[in-house]
Amino acid sequence: MPSKFIEPPNPRQKEFFFAKSRFVAYGGARGGGKSWAVRKKALLMGANYPGIRMLLLRRTFPELKENHILPLQGELKGLATYKEVDKAFSFANGSRLKFGYCDSERDVLQYQGQEYDVIFLDEATQFTEYQFNTLTACIRGANPFPKRMYLTCNPGGVGHEWVKRLFIDRDYRGSEKGEDYTFIPARVYDNQALMGQDPGYVAMLENLPEDLRRAWLEGDWNVFAGQFFTEWREETHVCEPFPIPGHWRRYFAMDYGLDMLAGYFIALDEGGRAWVYREVYQPDLIISEAARAILEAAEGESVESWLAPPDMWNRRQDTGKSVAEIFAEHGISLTRAQNDRVTGWLDMKEWLKPRGEETRWAALTVFRSCKNLIRCIPLLQFDERKPNDVANQPHEITHAPDAIRYFVAGRPVPAQVPIVRDEDDLPFDDQINDFLQYGG
Repeated sequence: MPSKFIEPPNPRQKEFFFAKSRFVAYGGARGGGKSWAVRKKALLMGANYPGIRMLLLRRTFPELKENHILPLQGELKGLATYKEVDKAFSFANGSRLKFGYCDSERDVLQYQGQEYDVIFLDEATQFTEYQFNTLTACIRGANPFPKRMYLTCNPGGVGHEWVKRLFIDRDYRGSEKGEDYTFIPARVYDNQALMGQDPGYVAMLENLPEDLRRAWLEGDWNVFAGQFFTEWREETHVCEPFPIPGHWRRYFAMDYGLDMLAGYFIALDEGGRAWVYREVYQPDLIISEAARAILEAAEGESVESWLAPPDMWNRRQDTGKSVAEIFAEHGISLTRAQNDRVTGWLDMKEWLKPRGEETRWAALTVFRSCKNLIRCIPLLQFDERKPNDVANQPHEITHAPDAIRYFVAGRPVPAQVPIVRDEDDLPFDDQINDFLQYGG
């Protein structure tokens, strides 16, 4: 094979080439040489597996043409022929590399029923989880070829949450198995070719504002372009659980619907600092079940207020009662929280704002045991149409932050320092009263 087909990969790209799990993700930071790796992997598989069927996807076709089709027309010259009408390269050995796009949810339906041995999903965080799941069903075939999906990705985008869950957090659900997923981190410093040819690009990444630099240069999956709560830092906002002092004021705030109950027990110390110390996060609960789950989690603690959104006071047509009334019947008297979204999110930003000089801290800290809240807050993105609001999609990640928004909007009252009486310092009349009351 001509040498131009086998340029030496960097160590991270080599890991990508040799990874054998069913789903292989490569990326993190920008400039890591992801597109080059995808093209070379497709070239190598097409040349070494006669008859293999491959599909390479991006969100839009213009991106696909600019980043892959045009470069491959030069790189595959003499090895494969491109046909515009088919949007595919045909190799002399019978292998085929087809190109496609998924600009909208419905676009993915054009691939239903098709079979591919390998799918390349370039810039995977631009695809929804529905699109990803639909495409995984296309990886099949009664032949000995590898059955894999190769993904490239950067933090941010509509698919940020599912990519992070599977490949970074390794939080698997249902039939998902950890051994099927491999993540290979890439940084611009791994791409020696780019650093040599365009050092200005590296300097640009290094000089970005902190949040963008963390996402684009360092590949930090807890911050990304479009992130609403850029204040969030796990090292600042997450702590190990500890016993809550008995005199701290306790609150409970929740977001409830049949799809999810997201509720949080929150304690305020004497300085007004809030500690989110217990989580109730369960789907598919009717009202009585939700109330029971909350009371069981309360463990008999004295709760100052049970905060809930105003729509829980709307009367239901089937019973004529509101959700709040039914909760009250089951032992939880709810307090109506403010629901101005913009004001609530701005309040929450204030609570999350890092403070202090040497030791960073925030007015709101979350126990590590509240894993869903920790997962969801940094995933929230700006609403494209309302720049001061949070996007309500993906909907699943909004429940837990909504509950905290109701809490901060409720203007919670800090705990009071317990008063310890020193009987020797009591006024003489009080000492006489105590003497008479307790019988000397």
